[in-house]
Amino acid sequence: MGSLMVPKRHFTEGEGSGSEVPGRESRRRLGFSTVVRDLLNELSEQEFALKLEPFIRKVVREEVERKVQAFFHSSPRSPLTQIESSGSRAWQLHFQSKLPSALFTGSSIESEDGEPVKLIIVDANSKKMITSGPLSSIKIDIVALDGDFGIKDEEDWSVKDFNANIVHEREGKRPLVTGDLVVTLTDGVGFIGDISFTDNSRWVRCRKFRLGARVQSISMGERIREARSEGFVVKDHRGESYKKHHPPSLGDEIWRLEKISKDGVFHRKLSSKGISTVKDFLQLHVTDPSTLRNILGGRMSNKTWGTIIEHASACVLDEKLYMYYRAADSVGLVFNSIFKVVRATFDGQNYQCIDNLNPFQMRLVEDLKRQAYTNLDDLVPIDEPSVTSPLMLFSSLQASSFSIPSLDMQDVNIPIEHEGFMDGSYPLLPIRRTLF
Repeated sequence: MGSLMVPKRHFTEGEGSGSEVPGRESRRRLGFSTVVRDLLNELSEQEFALKLEPFIRKVVREEVERKVQAFFHSSPRSPLTQIESSGSRAWQLHFQSKLPSALFTGSSIESEDGEPVKLIIVDANSKKMITSGPLSSIKIDIVALDGDFGIKDEEDWSVKDFNANIVHEREGKRPLVTGDLVVTLTDGVGFIGDISFTDNSRWVRCRKFRLGARVQSISMGERIREARSEGFVVKDHRGESYKKHHPPSLGDEIWRLEKISKDGVFHRKLSSKGISTVKDFLQLHVTDPSTLRNILGGRMSNKTWGTIIEHASACVLDEKLYMYYRAADSVGLVFNSIFKVVRATFDGQNYQCIDNLNPFQMRLVEDLKRQAYTNLDDLVPIDEPSVTSPLMLFSSLQASSFSIPSLDMQDVNIPIEHEGFMDGSYPLLPIRRTLF
């Protein structure tokens, strides 16, 4: 601007004295177009360009700087933060294990499947694990993070962002996370040791925490991005006694199932009918589902019923087996621990999977199964790993007691009180599992 000079305009004698010198108000009204027109009248095109270039450069530079400053002021990241985050992603720490949605204070932190939480280091571009070199044996610090950190699924953050989201204990409380908070990688893999939370997560805004992992020190030129787990709720330890089990076990109390509250309506109704465990529940569901539904009451919705059954059905069964045999037809059934038929014999010797039966055989199975379900006390549990056949058992019932010799197993003694049942069926000892 300093080099751009507007030539003075000369006035003729014929002009009035009132117009000899332009007034201050007149100069204020001179616009950019007036200045350009005057310059064009008195300068050549080349001279005009030389005069105008510095002015344009300055205006453009000032405008660009103004826009850039406005952008950075409105952005949640500073320019330094952006450079740091975009240029420092050669390697990344990563939680390979998924944490459960809820943890309890004082309980060791484990993965969703009950295994130690696994931590690895990967190449940011290829996502391949680094198994050798200095990075494969670095030390990692475990910290607690705010559950809101990364809620928008942003995968690129700065060291400042990460550190700002570390959650510390409340005033007057113990350290929020205690235990083995340092993990040393071996061949690029590390496992979180015995660590636990000492406080619940109700006092943070989102009511959730995350686990974070960061390197203890950086000796490399580029940054190793920290790891961040999924969010989870931390509840007080006293709430663990009411925790639902996933999956449930046969011996679990019935209120461990979803939708059945401890000492609640459904719990009391089931207990009044002698259904106290998940095994009791499943056995009745297999043998008489309508009775089970009636016990829970007509007010239970189909959705609630479905949720309970789905959870109970996820139970891992044991290897307990039961036998039921009808000697008149040489038909026998093998039941699992919740009384579901798993095998059938039609000659007292050979056992077949239920899925392989023809329609005629299935009718025989269904008939005998109904009979067995009305005489559950007549099912004989199979306690030994080796068994005898129905025919051997039937022929030996004439003696007061007998034993079945075996070259590779202990003898199985059966007293005479098992001679037979009123309906003509006979109990059957375990058959050799290799026949299954």
